Amino acid sequence: MPRAALTFSVARTMEEPDRKRFRLERDLYRGLLELNTREDPGPFLEGALRLIVDVLGADQGYLEVAHANEEEPLWTASGCSDDQVQLIRTIVSRGIIQQAMAQGQPVVCPSAILDPRFKDRPSVQAARIEAVLCVPIVRKTPIGVLYVTGHRAGGSFAPEEVERATTFARYLSPQIESLFIRLRQRAADCMAPFRKKLKLGDVAGESAALARVIRQVEVMSPLDVSILITGEIGTGKSQLARLIHDNGRRQQHRFVELNCAALPENLIESELFGHEAGAFTGAVRRSEGKVAAAERGTLFLDEVAELSLGAQAKLLTFLQTKKYFRVGGSAELTADVRIIAATNKELEDEVRDRRFREDLYFRLLVLAVRMPSLSERREDIPILARHFAAQAQSRHNLTPRELSPGALRALESNAWKGNLRELANTIERGVIQAEGENAEWIEASHLFETCGQPGAGRRATFHEETRRFQAAFVQRTLESVDWNVAAAARIMDLTRAHTYNLIRTFELELTRKKRPSEPPPDPFKARLERGRRRPDSDP
Repeated sequence: MPRAALTFSVARTMEEPDRKRFRLERDLYRGLLELNTREDPGPFLEGALRLIVDVLGADQGYLEVAHANEEEPLWTASGCSDDQVQLIRTIVSRGIIQQAMAQGQPVVCPSAILDPRFKDRPSVQAARIEAVLCVPIVRKTPIGVLYVTGHRAGGSFAPEEVERATTFARYLSPQIESLFIRLRQRAADCMAPFRKKLKLGDVAGESAALARVIRQVEVMSPLDVSILITGEIGTGKSQLARLIHDNGRRQQHRFVELNCAALPENLIESELFGHEAGAFTGAVRRSEGKVAAAERGTLFLDEVAELSLGAQAKLLTFLQTKKYFRVGGSAELTADVRIIAATNKELEDEVRDRRFREDLYFRLLVLAVRMPSLSERREDIPILARHFAAQAQSRHNLTPRELSPGALRALESNAWKGNLRELANTIERGVIQAEGENAEWIEASHLFETCGQPGAGRRATFHEETRRFQAAFVQRTLESVDWNVAAAARIMDLTRAHTYNLIRTFELELTRKKRPSEPPPDPFKARLERGRRRPDSDP
């Protein structure tokens, strides 16, 4: 056999076990990432068990986890008949499971019916249990167990399979805890009573603080009176005004918004009440104004504290009489409009400092509602974050990506002085950054520039560890084929383009350039060689 052919044959023989191991690891971690998007415990546990049973090549599997809100644990089985499930759940191999739970360590045996630790148990003998692998799922204390039996290849579970099952259980634990947290939050959804009664649009959240506001909306909306909305910058006052309109008697008519802080003082009155042609320089034609535009509907005055005192006087007159004049006009006009005003300032302080009319303040303050800051409804942050991420991805036509648990923790711990507006902008930036890097998830590093690699005092998140594994996996594969990208793509069962994307994402191109290479030629030696070849130096 030619030497080249022999070398190729040996290389193929050496690569086969590695290729199989790489594919198993890839499928396991890919499956773990996909499982994290499940919201319901049933499909989540079923998918998790199917994944590990397939990876281990087991005949049967059983997965059980304790749920703090339930008297009975949650469980699922794979490859078992109803009778076998009942047997497992009641008496079969409880000694094995109890030992794994008590010790916090995996229990593995080639044949339970021959193992001195378990062979005398009636349940083991009755079910003729052969190869068994039992791994506890631990989160400070054991919260569940993974139990598989019957190796399709025969014999016991190999050490590398035990390690895969242990790794799987370790990474499954925080996902289960996160799932239960979501379930508890869903059970404590304070907004549930209002979802069927009111038009909530794209209002996201389930907190008690938000529910208190929506309860006020339910009362205020049908009443045709002025409303004052207060709250910090970016808390969603405009959205609340729209919600009041959409659930009120005027919902079939227009909702008109005017930001009083966005216009110069000399244009506010014109924008609000309209003007006649020639009323001032540049007024070449008549303008109806926002009051007329909102006829029979709602006029929302955002940042109402920024109105000039002159505009405040005219607004007060309109609120009292429903009558007004266009700027430069003499005809008295009438409008049927509901006024909703909003401000982030303390109007009592503005009144005391004579920057806001006291009579207008009390006229607006027929009904008042305060929007809570994001710090008062932190339990809504994960819901809002996912909501804003979906909006940004749809708006920019980007690939749908989930926020990693590490990213959600970083969002929950942030101060959010800009409230919903700051959160939405941060999420949009993260969505775009993740798209640019072709990342699997939206990570904390995409959201905040200061979030980098884990440092002292902070443990790596599941997704940080997963990305680190992926980078090492790709690099290891590339090095095994001497950086032949096409060969590496075949081993990893990926397209060549995706492999190149991973190289760029994990900056493996830099690693390759740093690999040892032949030393550069000696310039002095090269010059000497050229001198020796010069024609005039020949004998």
